Amino acid sequence: MTDCYGLKQQVKKTIRASVERPRAWIVIMLTTLSLSACGMQGTADLQQKAEKTGTFEDVIESEESGVFGEESGSGLHKLDSFKPEYAEQFSIDHYEGGYSVININEAGSFLVADADKEVPELFRDMTFIERNPDRIYLASSSSMDFFRALDCLDRVALTSTKAPDWSLEEVKQLIENGDILYAGKYSSPDYELLLRENCRLVIENTMIYHNPETKELIEKLGIPVMVERSSYESHPLGRMEWIRVYGCLMGKEEEADSFFEKEVQRLEERPADRKYGKSAVFFYITPGGYVNVRMPGDYVSGMIELAGGEYALNGLMKEDEGAFSAVNITMEEFYVRARDADVLIYNSTIDGGIDSLEELCAKNSLFSDFRACKEGNIWKNESDMFQEATKAVQMIEELEAIFGGETENEEEFRFFHRMRQKNEEG
Repeated sequence: MTDCYGLKQQVKKTIRASVERPRAWIVIMLTTLSLSACGMQGTADLQQKAEKTGTFEDVIESEESGVFGEESGSGLHKLDSFKPEYAEQFSIDHYEGGYSVININEAGSFLVADADKEVPELFRDMTFIERNPDRIYLASSSSMDFFRALDCLDRVALTSTKAPDWSLEEVKQLIENGDILYAGKYSSPDYELLLRENCRLVIENTMIYHNPETKELIEKLGIPVMVERSSYESHPLGRMEWIRVYGCLMGKEEEADSFFEKEVQRLEERPADRKYGKSAVFFYITPGGYVNVRMPGDYVSGMIELAGGEYALNGLMKEDEGAFSAVNITMEEFYVRARDADVLIYNSTIDGGIDSLEELCAKNSLFSDFRACKEGNIWKNESDMFQEATKAVQMIEELEAIFGGETENEEEFRFFHRMRQKNEEG
């Protein structure tokens, strides 16, 4: 029996190859004839669709997903359903009439359209966000970098992070100049200020779920709230791919696509099989003396592996904590698991102010017995690492230099700096 899915995949594969091998179009036509045996439309119908939508590949993908020409109950046609390449926490649907729907896992669906658009019955239960809104209250600090990359900082009016806590100089300057106002913490914003500044949209991260009454009150004021989940992405490029969400929101999908694709190409240009045989751990010491470590499968451990290293805590999984990106373990357990790691990376974003090996060993004397400490291979990250979500590829490049021993220009590193003995600093 003919394998329909396989045939469609062969068509798509051959179409992509045809850019370099024009003769592949012969295979396309032969394979397309076989598709009709699977209950798909014949060659003539597919060709008509291709003429209307632009490319033959679009038709195949639409047939495969079942969304081509799909008519909703209100008569609207869904033009396409975008599934991200790396991200797993969102998808985007496009409908005729300029309507887009951003679907965010566990947060709901958000209708994006021009302000003068009437909301069709199909979307009545969705949160409506006008396309390219201004006067945004950004309570998710990691999202600010997407606005910067899309040249949309002028659309942000309010923030939940004070100027000294920003590593993005442009943002810090805007706050100091009064162009972006501090509106209070995400959990207790200045509601009067939100109203006075005519806030049009609030963007939160999942921390808001610890204070659901705050979200509810903002919505009662008539301000839509979107909860983003980029930090839940397990792949570093998945986190960065959230620029597509903000591109859709701000009416800059082409710019977002172009930015993301260039970064992916930059990473793919590097040898995919590079392995340095170096193990690494990302951690910090809590006030209670525990060691907080990033979990395997988290985007930080993903960056380490994409850089040619190996995450030393692979296999660590606490019961009922599979959904968390970090976990606390005892110093004794950390010692057993990480003492032979080649590289230790201290998370100074959470516990800033630790700069030397002496300061680290003062937190626990066991660190002096770690291989990375003896070999001077303990590093710390800068706060930019979490606030600059669009710089994942540069972070991976710096990690690769660390694992490959190419650190002669480490003073120029932006995201990672080596911890030294105090008498070596300077």
